[in-house]
Amino acid sequence: MKHLILALSFTALILSCKDKEDRKSPPLTQETTDQPQANESDWIYLFDGSSTKGWRAYNEDTLPPGWVIEDGVLTFNTELGLEQNYKGGKDIIYAAEEFDNFELHVEWKLPPGGNSGIFYHVKEGHKSLPETSPEYQLIDDLGYAKIHDLTEYNLSLGYTENPEELKPLQKTGSDYAMHPADQSQKVLNPIGEWNTSKIIFTPEKVEHWLNGKKLLSFVPWDEAWHEKKNSDKWKNSPDYGKYKTGYIGLQDHASSIWFRNIKIKKL
Repeated sequence: MKHLILALSFTALILSCKDKEDRKSPPLTQETTDQPQANESDWIYLFDGSSTKGWRAYNEDTLPPGWVIEDGVLTFNTELGLEQNYKGGKDIIYAAEEFDNFELHVEWKLPPGGNSGIFYHVKEGHKSLPETSPEYQLIDDLGYAKIHDLTEYNLSLGYTENPEELKPLQKTGSDYAMHPADQSQKVLNPIGEWNTSKIIFTPEKVEHWLNGKKLLSFVPWDEAWHEKKNSDKWKNSPDYGKYKTGYIGLQDHASSIWFRNIKIKKL
């Protein structure tokens, strides 16, 4: 009996140590193995759930109506946004600081038919964010075209085959109208559930990630980049993508949108 008790005690000790080790060492994912992990002190929180300090409308001095904090979430509330006689644009920027090379993390969710985007290297003085700034597309991949008629817009871009459908360059995670997201790698949570996006920008490589999976990678400003830029939607936008530093921006397309845990690390 004494030997049995000692054996059981020894087994319990081993299991206890293993349990503690498991808690200290989470399982590795592709994202954790492919990218170095930053210390928490390296992150700058652009939105921490308690304040909209630093945020304002693009080309404006204040935050536009509709953008509010609800339950710790940066929210575009459609009803609030429409009830006031506001003449300015409703896309917003974090204007406290410009960033050049960075790693950006954003958690977000959309309603059915929702459409938004995350922009970087934003410069003011232009008509709109998309005119100059690259966009990480956020959209209801499955339901957007069922609610919104894309035919006229897509025909204007030269999409004559099934113009009513959402095209690869327009889907979530894509570098909008430039580089499509790899659909085979996409893990997109259902509408109404939270997703996590990551953008890594350096002069050598840009990456878009979604829920721990890398969706695309490209080299900014190389020959292939300029060829893409000059052959499609941005061919008549001479300032598109030319800036090497700028603000972070979020897009409003009149539908509700929710963001939280917006943080950035300088590279």
